[in-house]
Amino acid sequence: MNFSYKQIWLIAYPILISLLMEHMINVTDTAFLGHVGEVELGASALAGVLYMAIYMLGFGFSIGVQILIARRNGEQKYGEIGGIFMQGAFFLLALATVMFFLCDYITTHILGRLISSDQVYAAAASYLEWRRYGLFFSFIAILFRAFYIGITETRTLTLNSVVMVLSNVVFNYILIFGKFGFPALGIAGAAIGSSLAELVSLLFYVVYTWLKVDKKKYALFQRFAFRLSEFKRIWSISCWTMLQSILFPSQWFLFFIAIEHLGERSLAIANIMRSINTCFFMVIFAFADTASSMVSNLMGSGKDKSEIRFACSQAIKLAYLIGTPFLLLSVLFPSAVLQIYTNNEELVQAALPTTYVMLVGYFLSAPGLVLFNAVSGTGNTNQSMRIMLITIAVYVVYVVVMVMYFKVDVAVAWTSEYIYGGMLLLLSYFYLKNRDWNKRI
Repeated sequence: MNFSYKQIWLIAYPILISLLMEHMINVTDTAFLGHVGEVELGASALAGVLYMAIYMLGFGFSIGVQILIARRNGEQKYGEIGGIFMQGAFFLLALATVMFFLCDYITTHILGRLISSDQVYAAAASYLEWRRYGLFFSFIAILFRAFYIGITETRTLTLNSVVMVLSNVVFNYILIFGKFGFPALGIAGAAIGSSLAELVSLLFYVVYTWLKVDKKKYALFQRFAFRLSEFKRIWSISCWTMLQSILFPSQWFLFFIAIEHLGERSLAIANIMRSINTCFFMVIFAFADTASSMVSNLMGSGKDKSEIRFACSQAIKLAYLIGTPFLLLSVLFPSAVLQIYTNNEELVQAALPTTYVMLVGYFLSAPGLVLFNAVSGTGNTNQSMRIMLITIAVYVVYVVVMVMYFKVDVAVAWTSEYIYGGMLLLLSYFYLKNRDWNKRI
């Protein structure tokens, strides 16, 4: 098993398209609720962040499942993949059930204390009340995502994401505004619509897999008994990726808390930069996910370290090749990009220095995240957890010193992304180069 540039691209681009489509779901929700009212718009953002935090627990677990599926695929032990899939399904359904009931506690004791407006709180509580049903669908859907990335058949992700986005638009339009005889449910309609879209996504995966995938080859939908020994093997990998999925977004929370001390203008600039940065990070995440699956497949097929490192370097080069044209356009026309987010010319001019700093950061973040995910792909997820912890510790110290102590400009504060990407790159590179990571999982 070897991966050419073309093969890597054929794996990565459906992941990229699916990430863009998932981003479109947030865009359409925001656009629809923006026509309902400011209360609903703000409430959906707050409740949506909490839902995403819960979702990331399941997503983190699925990364561990993906690593194991990829390893068995590389070893050509296809019959073991179905067992891994089913044990993952048992756990994710149990986790969805726990988090479903825990949402009541979160709404009362967390949202109730964080939100001062009674109107916003009531709207956010209504959103979460209905949105939590989507956990049962989304958690199993991400398991199918892990399966297809693990076996490097990622084209299905593109089809699924298109179906999901279209479903979300239709359901939200009908239920938010009360079309075709349905009552206008407002923010509750947005939550119900998104949950239904996740159900459609899951049904698509089930039907597509049933009709198109060789179920006998992968032993899918055959072993419906919980097996503790199999689950322990999955948990030994996935427990660390679950923790990483929680830690990864924490850097942004800490960063924005610090930036808030610089004033409203700096916070506004940072929010715009975060949104633009997310678009570029989708390219990085697509190749990082691909690298994780490639490494596990290559290790399973018995390839040596030099071949695995070469595959990682190919993924990094492609991440540069795809991202650089968009970076250059943003450098040449930064005001046009910023004006998508604000028509305040003074704010646009103030944001220009931070824009340039943010764009340069791509060249450290791309190799850093690709190699970090490659470390996870080796199965040594406890080691990738250590790398993450060291990186975040250095990052937090840098942010606190630069922002809280020296009170630097937001453009200088954004160089913390160089620290984050650089630390991931440095630690992951030295681990892959010098350590013995040929682990059996």
